[in-house]
Amino acid sequence: MKKIFHLALVAMTMLAMTACTSKNETNNDVNNFKIQHGTNVSHWLSQSEERGEARRLHIQEDDFARLDSLGFDFVRLPIDEVQFWDEDGNKLPEAWELMTNAINWAEKHHLRTIVDLHIIRSHYFNAVNEGGSDANTLFTSEKAQQDLINMWYQLSDALKGYSCDSVAYEFMNEPVADDHEQWNALIAKVHKALREREPQRTLVIGSNMWQSYGTIKYLKVPENDKNIILSFHYYNPMILTHYGAWWTPIGKYTGKVNYPGVLVSQEDYETANDTVKKVIDENKFTTEEWNIDRIRADFADAIAAAKKYGLQLFCGEWGVYEPVDRELAYKWTKDMLTVFKENNIAWTTWCYDADFGFWDQQKHAFKDKGLVDLLMGNDDI
Repeated sequence: MKKIFHLALVAMTMLAMTACTSKNETNNDVNNFKIQHGTNVSHWLSQSEERGEARRLHIQEDDFARLDSLGFDFVRLPIDEVQFWDEDGNKLPEAWELMTNAINWAEKHHLRTIVDLHIIRSHYFNAVNEGGSDANTLFTSEKAQQDLINMWYQLSDALKGYSCDSVAYEFMNEPVADDHEQWNALIAKVHKALREREPQRTLVIGSNMWQSYGTIKYLKVPENDKNIILSFHYYNPMILTHYGAWWTPIGKYTGKVNYPGVLVSQEDYETANDTVKKVIDENKFTTEEWNIDRIRADFADAIAAAKKYGLQLFCGEWGVYEPVDRELAYKWTKDMLTVFKENNIAWTTWCYDADFGFWDQQKHAFKDKGLVDLLMGNDDI
């Protein structure tokens, strides 16, 4: 009987050590959520119509084992409100089970996880391009903001038992607020709510206007909290990374793209329609050179912000659409990896197995092994 009691006591002690809920902890105690190279396990619990057996089979334990074997050390796991709660706010159990399965599999295969609340009913990052921007009420509705906090209360209830060294929360993806201060005010509100429950959990906080590198200088980061990671996204130049992407205006360009150098020749520019020409003109794709130094310059404000606050910098999304010429894609990717390494910037590619990814779930094979080799061989750059 004493032996059983002793074993139970050891188990409870170990649980207390691994969980991230102690009220004695403060956000001045820096945890060990260290990240370097990852990918987004996207279009599964987010941006997907799959349900039931198809969703259950889409991502399995072997996917996390594969990522571990390739050398990745963490994943970003996007989740959507519509998959986790119905319109009345009731939990949809299967998605919650799949999320915890994914985190457990990640832990088993030495991967940390960032749980990213990607799309909510009151805010969709691409609404402006899909004609639904009026539905984005988050920054003007107190109820919508409280709904966001309530979602995180429920997520915290489900995830607080995981070690702070293993799981982090990204409480909002790609905010699009008309005023930067609207986003800063919401950051403060959600940060306070989560810190009351989990004082030490790592929180990933991105910049306004689609997590842009250009707006991170306006970001107001909660003070005296070292368990924050600053996040930005980067897909520039879009005419290269989103070539042929149907959901963006620049994706309608069909001419040749050059990289490095001036991206669009005058000859190719003349063949474009007026809508595409307008986007090309706005972005100076026919006059400005794009190369590694341009990427360095674009990252400067984000790097400065991370140094100012003494926080880890993280590029949560970057990548190249599948139809893009692979030689161009690899040149850009190599330059990105070089700048990441120069500045100790952690990253997750967009993405693992969807239309920016390197793995084909249907064929159970690599669809772009060259990209994987480049990503995981970056120590030689």
